[in-house]
Amino acid sequence: MDEEKRAGAPEKTQFETISTRVSVVCGAGNLLLAAFKFASGAIGHSDAMISDAVHSTSDILGSVIVVAGVKVSARPSDRSHPYGHERLECVAGLILGGILATIGLLIGWGAVEKIWSGAYRNMPQPGGIALFAAALSIAVKESMFWYTWLWARRIDSTALKAEAWHHRSDALSSVGALIGIAGARMGAPAMEPAASLVICLFIVKAAADIFKDATDKVVDHACDEATERALRECVAAQAGVRRIDLLNTREFGNRVYVDIEIGVDGLCSLAAAHAVAERVHDAVEANFPQVKHVMVHVNPL
Repeated sequence: MDEEKRAGAPEKTQFETISTRVSVVCGAGNLLLAAFKFASGAIGHSDAMISDAVHSTSDILGSVIVVAGVKVSARPSDRSHPYGHERLECVAGLILGGILATIGLLIGWGAVEKIWSGAYRNMPQPGGIALFAAALSIAVKESMFWYTWLWARRIDSTALKAEAWHHRSDALSSVGALIGIAGARMGAPAMEPAASLVICLFIVKAAADIFKDATDKVVDHACDEATERALRECVAAQAGVRRIDLLNTREFGNRVYVDIEIGVDGLCSLAAAHAVAERVHDAVEANFPQVKHVMVHVNPL
């Protein structure tokens, strides 16, 4: 006998609403910040700040991708997708990870090229407005990171986590720009490409983490050990459960599927065994809201 749980519409609507609100707020902030960076870079004669503005512009694209990914993943199950569309949210995370990795590698390549060719020697000294823009960008983007990350953790959104790291990468890029601009103003122009090279490593590392998180949820990766241990304890505590023969979990986007086999008294009636399965199902449903589907199979002992 099997017991199943499927997510209801209210929870999904809240997930979509929160994700969209966070992305829209950060998208508007990125638009204003990117415009200010472009203006500061042009007025202050700073190539580093203009490059940083390009990075901020990519965050706007990231916000659009997240909103689109969350809206598509929030669609209810249909005939073609009976298990839902949650994995499309992971696809949005993979796309953002790709954008992040590309930006990081381009920044690194540009830094290596400037160091190798000695082009940094001919760079004009940047103005103070570029230095101010870099400092402001660090503060704003770090605030965006924590704002997005806290909401991403609360609703367990892969795409929002990817967007949060995108904000952090932009903050790190601005740190590199700040160091480079300050160094150039102090007579050491080589500091700018050297700092950019270090920032490249941080950005690529963040992209790798995003890819791993999204890929795990696409390929039916099991839940962490703590969650599975808590599930076992919950099931074993239910009246009538004599043993747990099998407990498998798999992540499906930001949701979890659980398959359980329990051993019950082989001499009890079908109705009694069904009641035990229902208790297990209801307990998992009540204690683990991230679980979308629960399958309980009963084995006689």
